[in-house]
Amino acid sequence: MRRSAALVIALTAAVVGASATPASAAAPVPKFEVLNPGQPPVLTEKVPVNVVFLGYEPAQVGKSAFLSGLPRTYEPVDRYPEFYGRDAKLGIKYTYDYKITYGGSAYENRFFRRLGALAKPAPLTTFQQQYNDQQKNVLDVTSNHEIDGPSVEKWLALNPPAGVDTRRNTVYFINWYGRSDFKFHVYTKKGEADPDTGYDFGSERQSRRMMAWGGTTADDEETGLGSTRRVWFHDLSAGPEVWTENWNVDEPDLDGNGVEDYRMPSIWEYAANGYRAPSALTGDLSKITRYVALNLLMTTSPLYPVELPADLPKTINIDSNTYEGWATVDASKEFITPKLLTAELAELRWRNRLDYDNQDLPFTGKALECFHGQYVTATSCYPDQDLPSDANLYLYNDENLARTKDDGDRVDYELPVFSYATGADFDTPLGYADDNWVDGTQSYVFAFVSPQIVESGYGLTTTLIHEVGHHLGMSHPHDGYDSETGVDYGPADEFLFANAGDQSNSMMSYIDVNWDFSQFDRDNSDRFLTAAYHEASNALAADILADPDGRKVYGALRAADGLLALSKAAFAAHEYRTAYRLAELAYDRLTGAADLIGVDSGAPARAMKAAADTARTNHQDDEPHEFIDTLAPDSPRAQP
Repeated sequence: MRRSAALVIALTAAVVGASATPASAAAPVPKFEVLNPGQPPVLTEKVPVNVVFLGYEPAQVGKSAFLSGLPRTYEPVDRYPEFYGRDAKLGIKYTYDYKITYGGSAYENRFFRRLGALAKPAPLTTFQQQYNDQQKNVLDVTSNHEIDGPSVEKWLALNPPAGVDTRRNTVYFINWYGRSDFKFHVYTKKGEADPDTGYDFGSERQSRRMMAWGGTTADDEETGLGSTRRVWFHDLSAGPEVWTENWNVDEPDLDGNGVEDYRMPSIWEYAANGYRAPSALTGDLSKITRYVALNLLMTTSPLYPVELPADLPKTINIDSNTYEGWATVDASKEFITPKLLTAELAELRWRNRLDYDNQDLPFTGKALECFHGQYVTATSCYPDQDLPSDANLYLYNDENLARTKDDGDRVDYELPVFSYATGADFDTPLGYADDNWVDGTQSYVFAFVSPQIVESGYGLTTTLIHEVGHHLGMSHPHDGYDSETGVDYGPADEFLFANAGDQSNSMMSYIDVNWDFSQFDRDNSDRFLTAAYHEASNALAADILADPDGRKVYGALRAADGLLALSKAAFAAHEYRTAYRLAELAYDRLTGAADLIGVDSGAPARAMKAAADTARTNHQDDEPHEFIDTLAPDSPRAQP
């Protein structure tokens, strides 16, 4: 990290000197190495992916068959704009470089001794007992042990097999079953309670007993690894558990829609008389690698454009507005912890300066009417807009947005957040990050709190971190996009097993045992922002070159090109933060040049917003508005 910081400082000094000399009037248009005016960026990375099998032998999981189910490449897209038919590619292309390792007896003995030492006797979970109570289960779980997931992750991260570099993306597949020292077990993550209610989901909920974990950062306040590692482990000999419904081996179709809800059962169910044939094991582990580890954790697609409607702001105000409708309760004081909210978001958007303010709003009149229309009567409060009642809160707050704008020109972007506190219990979700109902650009964040929600363990803070995370582009670790097939999927039907991605140290998970963004989240955000700055630089360079005075700032364009070339090289070398910082510096050089000759660098963002506002009056909503973060009774999140 010191080397990267020094590189940025040295390059900045060189660039300032290089761009200080204006081009002569007769200077030809410069040729650029990376800067490509008016064109999308081209960023490539050969992504190392280690897959380590512990307790699986080549005869069980063959290398060639395993690799045959994995993708060669991935090109991320902005997922919500993709739904609206926009060309949503980011200009990034990953090529995967797989390395397969089988642990070997000496290493496996060390690891399973450590696992045994960490295992603490515990009662059977509700879901282990439900597994036992079925008709078709291969065996009965006779005992249980709890193992601290972060401790296992740390051991694997810092003690890898020879030749495995856990600084690069690493998946460990674990199978303890069949060894003489095997213990039935589940993994836990305890001790990180909801900051507003004090409820510790990891301790109190048996549904938070897991079979996978990983993604912890070096500096995580509770369980930091101490150095940057990129590890996720998955253990089919743990559980059975509820998060992927792998305890249920009696019913292939859980929701009755005629499609098998595909999940990976416990390892002993891969048997002639089990839920899955032994020959399916290799393909199932390949599916988990592709559709969970790669697509949902390590190389993801953003939900929304990371540049935001403000066009790459430097300063962001979390502009909180709370509709206070819960008598005797001041929800904005009791259920929002501003310091934690901004601290966690700042770890993701580390180049932005973030702050927070709140104003309370009356929950009366049309504000109340639109809320009831959305969540009680399914009635649109803006029938002339030709949008469903699900758009009520968006339309009302969009119409009244001016009253929330209280920061003037102090910040580049006021991120609009609207929380609804109700004394009665309505069928609301925990929250959602809405789009603009026109082209898939993010709009406003909504969150909800009520007696029932608080009783379930939630305040507003963690919901707001999660929903603002969506607004800033982050997807869930249980839904995502498969680039080679073009399929956007969630945890249902043939992809039910995708819920395994929630068993990771990500604020974007539903598992509620941590409030941090994972190392994978940070990596992906930095990659996306690098691409956004490259794209913005290309667009602004085109405007500069089209201006009659553009020749006066050719030196700045050449300097920006040099920075972008270094950014592209850092990106390819997996130095994501350096790549992001260099791309930002390049864009800064171009905005300074644009200001010097009077080119408006903010015009494209304003034009996009104006076009969306105009289109809204004629828009018919034909696109799915998904990603509502619910507490539905059939969700594993709602299980005891």
